Formats: sequence, structure tokens, C-alpha cells
Amino acid sequence: MGIQFGTDGWRGLIADDFTFDNVAKVAQATANYFKKQKKIQRGIIVGYDARFLSREFAEKTAEVLGNAGMRVKLASSIVTTPMVSLAIKKLKTAGGVIITASHNPAQYNGFKIRGDFAGPAYPEQIAVVERELAKGLREKNHKLRKSLSQLLEDGSVEKLDLDKIYLNDIKTKVDLEAIRRSGLRILYDAMYGAGQGVLQRLVPNISTLHNEFNPSFGGIRPEPMAENLINLTKEVRKGKFDIGLATDGDADRVGAVDEKGNFVDSHRMFALLLKYFVEVKHLRGEVAKSLSVTQMINKMCEKYGLTLHETPVGFKYLCKLMVERDILIAGEESGGIGIRGHVPERDGILVGLLLCEIMVTRKKSLSALVEELLDEYGKHYFGRIDLRITEREKQRIMKKFNKSIGEISGEKVVRVQDTDGYQYFVDSGWLLVRPSGTEPLIRFYAEANRENKMRKLLEFATEVKGTR
Repeated sequence: MGIQFGTDGWRGLIADDFTFDNVAKVAQATANYFKKQKKIQRGIIVGYDARFLSREFAEKTAEVLGNAGMRVKLASSIVTTPMVSLAIKKLKTAGGVIITASHNPAQYNGFKIRGDFAGPAYPEQIAVVERELAKGLREKNHKLRKSLSQLLEDGSVEKLDLDKIYLNDIKTKVDLEAIRRSGLRILYDAMYGAGQGVLQRLVPNISTLHNEFNPSFGGIRPEPMAENLINLTKEVRKGKFDIGLATDGDADRVGAVDEKGNFVDSHRMFALLLKYFVEVKHLRGEVAKSLSVTQMINKMCEKYGLTLHETPVGFKYLCKLMVERDILIAGEESGGIGIRGHVPERDGILVGLLLCEIMVTRKKSLSALVEELLDEYGKHYFGRIDLRITEREKQRIMKKFNKSIGEISGEKVVRVQDTDGYQYFVDSGWLLVRPSGTEPLIRFYAEANRENKMRKLLEFATEVKGTR
């Protein structure tokens, strides 16, 4: 059947393993987990993104949870993952579920679980759901006593406007008035994802791309990386916009393009936000990042005297730190950044608006802000290669990487870290090799102080994998 939870939930191919029967089984396992939670009388939030059949899968989930005796608050329309998490926080529910495959291609859908702390369920919580699922898979399907319409009628399931809760909250966390008054020209690419229609309700005069319902995502992968934002880059240059912003399929990740059409990755966004919080807003706290995030953050934390935590890839690890410690900002390489005082969750729309606030407050273009950062902390070139393969090939290739590798492209390996895959540190650079937890692929990441050095690190990984 192939139901397997990865770095952030279960994802599968629609009509292959992601079917209504399987969603019902995962929902039942989730219900068995939530039944034992202290806040269960407060109910469960269920939301869904803009993918094919997401609403119907969410309705099936709500139906299963409702039949399990739970009060369910079902989103009345397409919502982002941060909207579900914020609703959990505001309504103090036992947790939530969102039907989304995030940045995966259109043929995928997924099932994310959120805890009562309003962030991704911890690995130990997912382990309980997986045990319940394993028991359920051995049993026959049980017919549900009540249909969704009956549950809606008796009040076990109620529809809720999560957009309204979210929009009212964001207005308290960003200086939207300053952004509006500034005349900043913003182009927003919703990538046909759950962010469609949201940003212009906060900043009405923005321009938009791919801001309508299209479950095929127009043939592109809804992940805000440079190779997927060619249209945004072109339109920013042509329309003379000050900034281009893009969010992924469930709008928890963000990518940016400066006024010259240059892609600004999450490493630099993370650094810009940290600099703004500490130097302009005079905030203090600890910092957390995935180990695939730039070493520039390490340098900044050393300068500011801030404690830095590094975790395996997956926001669930950062979330736990945000819940348990005073984390000012937490981020990962793939565009997900969490901010203290919001939810222990990534939020692409909030981060994009904060970038605009920085530009307005500091009266500098995005390119000038990035240049200032690089002048202070040195050049940092980052690259990533995603290798799509079968699960068997993934296992074979990973066996080629181990702690015994002592040299990479003529560079001596000074340290090896195996927290998540293998990360090889060389002088002024590093290479990370790790298998994806949600897809049949291996990711190769590299960073160095020179672009050609970074590319050589990636070339080494390409040669070792034996597919050239």
C-alpha cells in the first residue's frame, strides 16, 4: 500500500496510493491518536489546499473524525498550511490536519498532521499514528455510521472561515500601512497554490501571477526556486517591479526576486530577517536552522552573541525548538522560515511581507540589502541538485557515501556530520548528501565562498553517484 510518513506528513500519488480508502485509514489512525489528547474536547481543524480533489479528501477526513466522536472545524475554502496552524493556536484545539502535498508536483497529494502547539506533529507523535495505522491496515474497512451531510446537520462538523482568522492576525504583525504608503511595486506569484487571493487582501495594489485555481499548476512544480520562477523573473524586469514574491503549493514557503530580476534564496532571506530583527528592532533570542542552511547564519549568531541550534532537515525539528525554547527565528534551505510570536510553523506570506517591510523601513532596494549582507559576511554561493530515482536506486547510491571520504575535488575533508545524510566540510565550504523523506529522490547541496568551488563540490557528488 505504501503509506509512509516523511519529513512532513504522508504524501502519495493521487489514485495510486493516495486514494479515498487510504485517506480514510490514515484519518482513522489520526483519530485514534487525537482521542487521547487533553484538548480533544476543543475539536480538530481540517483544511485543504488547491490540489485536485483536496476538498473531497478533506471532507472524507472530516467525516472519519466526526464519526469517531470528535468536533471538527472544516475549512470553508482553500487555505494555506499556516492558516490551519494559526486556527489551532487561536481556537486552542487538540490539533489539525491539512490535505496538501506542499511543493510536490501536481500528481501528488498529502496528509499533514498538526499538534495542539500549532506546528508540525513531532516524530514521536507521528510514530503513534503509524502504529495505529499498522493496526488499522490489518482490519476490514468499517462503514461510517453518519455521512458528512448528517455530521454537518447535527453540528459534529462545522465549516469555518480560516482566512478571516489569519488575515486579522497578520495585520497585527506587519506594518501593512507603511508598505501601502510607500508605493512599493510588488508582483506576487501564487504558483496556483493555496496563497491565491490572500496577499492582495492585505496589500490591495499588488500585481499577481498564477493567482487562480488550476490543480495542474500549469505544468510547473509549485516550489519557489529559481528554475520554477522564470515567468516571475521576466515579469519583474519587464514591469519594473521593486520585488517579486512567490509561495509554494500550501504557501508555507517563499521565494523572492529583486528589482533586477535576481533570485533571492531562503538563505539570504533568513539572514536579512535576522539582521533586521537584531539591528533595527533590537530583538534578542535564540536561532535555529536546518543543517542545509548557509553558514552565514553561524557567522551572524557569533557576531550577535546568539545561541544557534542546527537540526536535521524537516521543519518538525525546528518546530519543537520553537515550542520549547525562545527561538527568535528558525529556517530551512527550501524557503520555510518561522518567526517568534506567530506560530511554530513556516509562513511564506508573512515572510514575504516582512521582506517588504524591511525594504520600506530601511529605504533600500532588495538588491542593495543583499549586497550589504555579502559585503559584511563574505560571498556565499549555494547550489542544489535533486536526483529523481527509484527507491532501490536511492538505497544503492546512498551506500556510496560514508564517513571514510577524505577528499572532495582536491579539498581536504576536515569534518563529517551524519545527523541527516552525510555533510562533508572543507575549507570555506561544505557538501551535503541526503535522501528525501517524502519522494524517491536524493538531494545534493553545496556551499562555498566561490561559485566554481561550489559547483565542483556538486560535480563530485554527481560522479560518486555513478549516473554520469
